[in-house]
Amino acid sequence: MSKVQVNKASTLTGHHDCVYTLEEIPGTPTFFSGSGDGMIVRWTHGQEDGALVARMKTSVYALAYDSTSGHLLAGHNYEGLHVIDWQAQKEIGSLRLHSAAYYDIKIAGRQAWVACGDGSVMVINLSTLTVEKKLEDATQSARTIAIHPLKKEVAIGYSDHHIRVYGLDDYKLLRTFIAHANSVFTVKYSQDGSWLLSGSRDAKLKVWETDNEYRLKSEIAAHLYAINDVRFSPDWKHFVTCSMDKSVKVWRTEDLTLLKVIDKARHAGHGTSVNKLLWSSFNNRIVSASDDRTISIWDVIF
Repeated sequence: MSKVQVNKASTLTGHHDCVYTLEEIPGTPTFFSGSGDGMIVRWTHGQEDGALVARMKTSVYALAYDSTSGHLLAGHNYEGLHVIDWQAQKEIGSLRLHSAAYYDIKIAGRQAWVACGDGSVMVINLSTLTVEKKLEDATQSARTIAIHPLKKEVAIGYSDHHIRVYGLDDYKLLRTFIAHANSVFTVKYSQDGSWLLSGSRDAKLKVWETDNEYRLKSEIAAHLYAINDVRFSPDWKHFVTCSMDKSVKVWRTEDLTLLKVIDKARHAGHGTSVNKLLWSSFNNRIVSASDDRTISIWDVIF
């Protein structure tokens, strides 16, 4: 591994249960967290204290920032999709979709794609807060969503080990394939959309060639246990993975070289599963959220 310096800038506390999700307002120092205690908290880089935005009755697994409205979307498990005016600290709309968990939310234009625990994917019109389409091609959980940066395609990872690719406009199932030996927890497209990165409960990291019928390009035994999330750096030269094995790993994008392992023994990292990541577009810091109820901020120098 190359010489990459990692320093912990701060540890943020305040949640009373596992922290499951992170979302930022791009280009600003503001980001949000959601956890098993139902709290949605706003944080500001450089400040240790967070501000409570909303309190839900059950766990919050998914958050998405709507740049058009400036509102925050929250997947409130078993209760629905909630629209939150985070500045006024109040809910301004909600939509009950089903009684299962809500694992991921991605926004494309005035639509929100929502991955649900019953295997369905809901496409929501954000202007009217109504369901435009319900995709029902799986019976096991839809866990993760990625929007292609150039093509009208959406890749979705499922607990039935498959990745399914849909048309963004017509919702047609374009491709389905067995991607991993277990649940697919994270998918991310590269900057030019030429490949898709996926991580799974099987601890494997895989690269799929999107212009070659999503053929497998590379496979890495990246972690000891489940890979929970993948995030690219703002310049796309690097990416990070996090895992149930309690570690965060830094990789070089061009050749998938492992550059750094951030863990408890070497960097006072997390003591339990690391669930979600951000690579901040504001100050190029890595943010990690964990089952240990904390959020860690990391400075990485290449």
